[in-house]
Amino acid sequence: MFKEGKSKSAYPVKLIYVAFPDDPNPQIKAMFVAPKKKFRDAHQRNKLKRRMREAYRLQKTTFYEGRTQEVALHLAFVYIGSEAQPYDAIYKAIQKLLTNL
Repeated sequence: MFKEGKSKSAYPVKLIYVAFPDDPNPQIKAMFVAPKKKFRDAHQRNKLKRRMREAYRLQKTTFYEGRTQEVALHLAFVYIGSEAQPYDAIYKAIQKLLTNL
């Protein structure tokens, strides 16, 4: 996924995605990553992943409704900021990424 996927970025989140147009069972799968190199403590990584998951959860219904074609998508949301950002910044970044996808 990380080698052949396409990417978009909206600070502090980067989206890497792969589309599978010929999949007989089109689903959208998402994963959330916070790097251990930048955030050594597990509770910091977990907090960032929780914030990204919640922002995605609140916006996925409008994202699904806006889809016109039935294509399987695998999404990876990677936190690229060097410091933990507040939830509002993460929400806006994920909203921007999903609308541009």
